[in-house]
Amino acid sequence: MGDGGVDKPEVEEATGHRCIQSYLRLLDGSPGVYRMLDSESRVLYVGKARNLKARVSNYARPSGHSGRIARMIRETSSMMFLTTRTEAEALLLEQNLIKQLKPRYNVLLRDDKSFPNILVSKTHDFPQIKKHRGAKKEKGAYYGPFASAGAVNRTLNQLQKVFLLRNCTDATFESRTRPCLLYQIKRCAAPCVGYISQPDYRALVGDAERFLQGKSTNVQEELAAEMMAASERQEFERAAALRDRIRALTQVQSAQGINPRGVSEADVVGLHLDGGQACVQVFFIRANQNWGNHDYYPRTGGTESPAEILRSFLVQFYDGKQAPRQLILSHDVDDKELLAEVLSEAAGRKVEILVPQRGEKAELVAGAVRNAREALARKMSESATQAKLLAGLAEAFDLPAPPARIEVYDNSHIQGTNAVGGMIVAGPEGFLKSQYRKFNIKGEDLTPGDDFGMMKEVLTRRFKRLLKEDPDRQSEAWPDLLLIDGGAGQVSAVAEIMAELGVEDVPFIGVAKGVDRDAGKEEFYRSGERPFALKHNDPVLYFTQRLRDEAHRFAIGTHRAKRAKAVSATPLDDVPGVGATRKRALLAHFGSAKAVSRANLVDLKAVDGISAGLAQKIYDFFNERG
Repeated sequence: MGDGGVDKPEVEEATGHRCIQSYLRLLDGSPGVYRMLDSESRVLYVGKARNLKARVSNYARPSGHSGRIARMIRETSSMMFLTTRTEAEALLLEQNLIKQLKPRYNVLLRDDKSFPNILVSKTHDFPQIKKHRGAKKEKGAYYGPFASAGAVNRTLNQLQKVFLLRNCTDATFESRTRPCLLYQIKRCAAPCVGYISQPDYRALVGDAERFLQGKSTNVQEELAAEMMAASERQEFERAAALRDRIRALTQVQSAQGINPRGVSEADVVGLHLDGGQACVQVFFIRANQNWGNHDYYPRTGGTESPAEILRSFLVQFYDGKQAPRQLILSHDVDDKELLAEVLSEAAGRKVEILVPQRGEKAELVAGAVRNAREALARKMSESATQAKLLAGLAEAFDLPAPPARIEVYDNSHIQGTNAVGGMIVAGPEGFLKSQYRKFNIKGEDLTPGDDFGMMKEVLTRRFKRLLKEDPDRQSEAWPDLLLIDGGAGQVSAVAEIMAELGVEDVPFIGVAKGVDRDAGKEEFYRSGERPFALKHNDPVLYFTQRLRDEAHRFAIGTHRAKRAKAVSATPLDDVPGVGATRKRALLAHFGSAKAVSRANLVDLKAVDGISAGLAQKIYDFFNERG
């Protein structure tokens, strides 16, 4: 891969199509990636080309462009080029640069989170079934992706009813002396206390995996045969239990909605455009089952073709994710063969891209497009309402323009313990949950319950990072307004913090409960000004209440999660060299962390997987602490 960047004064003097034209003599027919930059060297657009000279010459024409492209050309003051060996390399490089630089004129996928899977863990004699998100490092069988955590939770709930598999952690499993509530409500076979043998439990795991592989009919037939055999042997209690499992399995099958017979593994992608805005719906089909759908609203310039939008969406969407065997699309895409080649290479097997015109696949696409159309209509309606609220907020708080990014901060703790700060973000598209951030309060010199000190730490960490990553404030990460939970004291503290950081042009408002701390009587504080209130029925008042309540909800949830983690922690977590596997072995051998801490050296050495050296470390750790 080579760099063909050009940096000559005569090139930079020209702008628009003349600037672009001046590069043509320096280019050849190599594949590669080009960047168009404005007068301040900000990247306007990233594109890939099979033939760089031919592609760039299209922009050098003075006319014949859409309004969006014409504006982009007019703003172009310089260009950069990277040549590649193949067009496939150029496609991947293009998308890496788009993701990194977020150019204004590119189609941009703004939500690229990972999707949850179901993991049947294979590290234990009695495998656990659980939700998993992120890198697939743990040994086991993974099934997915599912469209949302809710879809996974529903499926896990159904699997528990049918197959009675445990979902407790290994540490909880080892510490049980009697069955938990899940056994009582017939959601677990209670392997923790020996109510089911290992071979029988493994058989349940096998049935669950076959179900997740789409072989539920076979499972149902075998359960029916077992039920009949148990009935003939007059084992009526077992027959009744099998009957209940068959009923639960039937309910699962009927609740799964549209389960295509002719599509075993595919993502169905439907695009709808309206008023320059786009919505893409992705339905996940795995093992002939519909595992949910998710909607996306890629940022577009408003004039791109469906083919261009879908191609950009798909490459960004599958960056870091493995594509299924088939992509079933509502519209044809640019570079379809090239895209299939790149996705197949990444997946290590063939990936087909289909645009069906009839049959079951076309019906699936029609359903995805219908959902995209309905979701975009709801989104546009919500956006119109949100735009009015942001305009009202700007008027109420004397802002120069409606804020595009509002950051709301809140803290949560109990008498200073497990303290966390929460930041939520809202803008023209509502709450931007992918932008939420939590801050574990680290200040050791803070007095327990020092809300001012906690706010100072949170804002200092937030804005120091912003200043480091984007000192020129070119990105969308800089807020236009800060909302702080508190009154005059908090506002004064924030003013001091922002002055210390040299960030004095970001407006901030303190929101405090008013008389009797009633919702609806909030008072608003600005630095150096008298507090004021809004009318009781003002929509802007309700809007700020929603923002503050969301920040409070997020901070409380984060605090509870941290507290729960602290409660479930054991002293073994702090012993050097004791990871999850050895921790399980110690707990299984001694029964509790307290028993481990009191164990003598000889007993520690007797634990499977604990070497003499590690046994000495564990012994020293607990005995030196006392």
